[in-house]
Amino acid sequence: MTSRERVLAAVNRQSPDRTPRDFWAEPAALNHLLAFTGHADEESLLTALDVDIRRLNAIEPEPVSVGNGVYQNMWGERFVYRQTEWGPVREDMPGALSEARTFADIENFRWPSPDVMDYGALPEQCRAAKDRAVMYGFADVWQRPALVRGWSEFFMDMVERSDWAHAICRRFAEFYAEDYTRAQEVAGGRIDLFYLISDLGSQRGPLISLATFRSFVAPYLRMMIDRIHELGAKVLYHTCGLVHPFIADLIGLEWTSSIPFSPWHPRCRLNA
Repeated sequence: MTSRERVLAAVNRQSPDRTPRDFWAEPAALNHLLAFTGHADEESLLTALDVDIRRLNAIEPEPVSVGNGVYQNMWGERFVYRQTEWGPVREDMPGALSEARTFADIENFRWPSPDVMDYGALPEQCRAAKDRAVMYGFADVWQRPALVRGWSEFFMDMVERSDWAHAICRRFAEFYAEDYTRAQEVAGGRIDLFYLISDLGSQRGPLISLATFRSFVAPYLRMMIDRIHELGAKVLYHTCGLVHPFIADLIGLEWTSSIPFSPWHPRCRLNA
């Protein structure tokens, strides 16, 4: 089997010749690993390990300094860089909407558009992947919204101002639905997997209840999963932590959503 055949067999619940392999590491950890193994770059390492998946991303705007060593990305996530022997490590802090006091503050925030993304390198990256499976993106419809709002405020929103939390999560889902659509078009349909991520647990247990998951996470995962399937691809979902209570729901995804979904392009209207 080729790598692509192996990955697609596994996600289609068929028996591959071996377990497919994937790899991703934060830059500092990757630099340490490259130094330890003696490989010159990530592709050399992936080839040596016979990793089956190649991860692609469009280029987004660089974070900008907002003073006092704090940086902000296009979403409004804020962080500082802690220097280590192997490079800087991002340390998150309450984001640009952490001091929002009205719903208008959220509505009027300068939300990014997929127009800021540069997809130009994707065709060549797909060609370079050859017979590997190709995965795209880093869409997060719950955890990153919480970073923009600040965890404490976001948890309060889910309890006392549910429309605020939904508004932020919806912005992320709308953006990534269009982002993934554009990426697949530029890639000529070559993307096999799209990545979804929201860390739902700690080492001791879930961060939220199952009811809260179904209200504030599941509808946006449903939107994204429907869109990815419409693009002819499969979903790889990542979460950290002890998330056993959510597994049945993550497998089934049988919820229906009453939340309006109105992204930029009509191709992204999902069957949620």
